Amino acid sequence: MFTANKGSRSTSGHPAILRCIVTCQEVFRPVKFFTPAILLASLVTPLPAQWLEHRTPGIPRTADGKPNLTAPAPRTADGKPDLTGLWEIVTGGAGGNIGERSLGDLKPADVQPWAQALVKQRIENFGKDNPHYRCLPQGPAYSTTGGMKRFIQTPALIAILDDDLTYRVIFTDGRALETDPNPSWMGYSVGHWDGDTLVVESFGFNARTWLVGGYPHTDKLRMTERYRRPDFGHMELAVTFQDPGVYAKPWTIQVPAQLAVDTELLESICNEQSDDGQQHWVGKASDIERSQVKVDPEILAKYTGVYKGVYLRGPRTVEVSLSGDSLFVAADGGEKRPLIPQSETSFTGTGLTYRFIRDDHGVATDVVEGHVSGDYKYARQK
Repeated sequence: MFTANKGSRSTSGHPAILRCIVTCQEVFRPVKFFTPAILLASLVTPLPAQWLEHRTPGIPRTADGKPNLTAPAPRTADGKPDLTGLWEIVTGGAGGNIGERSLGDLKPADVQPWAQALVKQRIENFGKDNPHYRCLPQGPAYSTTGGMKRFIQTPALIAILDDDLTYRVIFTDGRALETDPNPSWMGYSVGHWDGDTLVVESFGFNARTWLVGGYPHTDKLRMTERYRRPDFGHMELAVTFQDPGVYAKPWTIQVPAQLAVDTELLESICNEQSDDGQQHWVGKASDIERSQVKVDPEILAKYTGVYKGVYLRGPRTVEVSLSGDSLFVAADGGEKRPLIPQSETSFTGTGLTYRFIRDDHGVATDVVEGHVSGDYKYARQK
C-alpha cells in the first residue's frame, strides 16, 4: 500500500509546521501511512513561538476584545482598498487533493484528452511526481493553495510572501505585462484597480508546475486574478486560467480568504535532499477499490450525522450521510465525497481516512479523521 512523505522541512514553530505539512503535502491517503513518531522526528526541536499568539495591534475589535472582521475595509491614502495583512486561504472540501478540489466551471469536455489521461495517471500514483513535493515552487497554483500568505501593499507594487520563502511581486506602477518573457517558476505579474477590485494579469510561467487538481499547463498559460476585500476580515479571490494548448476555454475557481489575526507567519523551509522519501511512494489509488469490503447499510446508517472538533488551530465540521448502500462525507461545507469501506469501521477514498468509534449499540459517537499531520477526533453532535 501507499506510504508517503515529502522532503524534510526545517521549521521554527510547531503550529505553523503542521499547517504547512497539511496544506503542502496532502495527497490521496488510502491507509494510515504516516506514524506520529516519524512526524515528530521530522519537526526538529521546536523553539518558543510567542509570535504565534501575538495580539495584532491597530485592528478594530468588538467590546469583548475580539477582532471585528466585519468592520469596514481599510483604504490607502489614494482611496484604494488596502490588502495589506496576513491572510489565510480557505480551500475547504474533504482534503484538497488531486481530483478532490472543486475546479469551478471546468468541464471534462474542455480538457484535451492527453491532459485528462495525465490527470488520471497522477491520481493513480498519488501525485508523487508533483514538483512541489520535490521542494520546487508552486508556480500559478500559489494563488489557489491553502495556507497563510502575507500581503504587503505599496503605491507601486504588491508583494505576497509565503512561509516557504517563495514570493510574488505584482507591479501596479502602470508597466505593461511582458509579452515574450523568459519562463520562470512564479511568472510575471502586473495589476490595476477596477473600482475596488484589484485585477492581476500574469504570464511567463514555465510548464513544470501543476494547477489545482493536478491539472497540467503549458508555458502559454495566462492567469487572471481578481481580489476584492469587502470588509476588514474577508477577501474574495477569483482565479481564471487560460491555456489554449490544454483547455478549450478559460476556467475560473473561487478562493475565499480570511484575515489571520493575533498570530504570525513563521518560516517553514523545504530541504532538497537525495533521500526525499520517494522510495516510500508505493501502491496505486486503484488498490483502494480492490481492497474494499461490503458493509451492511443498517450498520452504515448508525454512522450518519454531524461531527465537530478542532483541526490544527481551527474548528472543523464533518457531515456523514448515507445514500443507498454508500456513505458520503462533506467537510466544512465542501462537496459530498464517497467513502470506500476498508473494514466495518474504517473508510477511505476522499484523500483522507475516517474511522468511526462506536458505543455498545454500534452507534458512532466520534469519527477520527486521518491526515498526514496525524489523526483528529471529532465528536458527534447529532
